[in-house]
Parts: sequence; structure tokens; C-alpha cells
Amino acid sequence: MKHTLSPSAQKVQEAIRQRGYALEVIELPQSTRTAVEAAQAVGCDVAQIVKSIIFKTKRTARPVLVIASGANRVNEKVIEALIGEPLGKADAEFVRQQTGFVIGGVPPIGHIQPVQTFIDQDLLQYDEIWAAAGTPHAVFKLTPQMLVELCGGQVIQIT
Repeated sequence: MKHTLSPSAQKVQEAIRQRGYALEVIELPQSTRTAVEAAQAVGCDVAQIVKSIIFKTKRTARPVLVIASGANRVNEKVIEALIGEPLGKADAEFVRQQTGFVIGGVPPIGHIQPVQTFIDQDLLQYDEIWAAAGTPHAVFKLTPQMLVELCGGQVIQIT
């Protein structure tokens, strides 16, 4: 019997299907909220975990999505130079309003509205990567090329 996905994970599954991909969202009993937890849950290297981090621009209060390798820390100065304004932290309410998802489960796709997106080029070295799928327990496996195609983001060096 196939397990029914939670509403948020189902939303991500639908977004994947709508783009013509046969990737499967899975929900795990253990947390995938952090890159380390996710890597342990699916049995991969932390660097193969796709972290979807929402920032809030300081002047225009726009969301900016940085899709980073789980092993990397985002150098905000790099992103600021590309978008032409300073970045600030996005609180949980802003993240939910802009994406429709909670922190710890923000997927790289399926957001309420399009979000300017940057993708960590370090993810491109792997055969497979794992991304959050709407909840702190849901993930899906894909290739870096699929990630770029699904998100339409700009691939950059984020560190």
C-alpha cells in the first residue's frame, strides 16, 4: 500500500509532476530538517543535501532563494553583489508567506510565487542529490541537472 503524503509534501510532488519529472517525494520517520539529519536519513554525504535558504532583501523586502550544498555556508556578499542590495534574515512567517512552506522543509520548487533563485555550483559535481520536499520529514532524490531545470535558477559559486 502506498503511503499518502502530507499536504505540503503532496504540493511538491505535484509541482515535480507538472514539470514532467517522475521523481518521487518520500516522507521519512526521522527529521530531515538540517543537512546533517537529512544526510543521515537517506544515507548520503552532507554535501549532497540541497539546502533551500530564503533570504529577505533589506531594501525591497523581496525573497531570494539560495539553493546550497549541505556542506557549504552561503557567502551573502556574493548574492548581494548579484542582486544589488543587502540581504537580511527571513523569519519563519516571511518564509511561509513567500513560499507556502515552513523552514526546515522549504523545497527548491513549488512555491506560491516565483522566487529569484541562485544554485550552488558545488552541487553539480554529484550524480545524485537530495532536496527537501515541503516538510521537515520529506525529501526527493534528483540529479543536479534536473535541479537546474526544475528551478530555473542561476548557477553560481556561493562560498
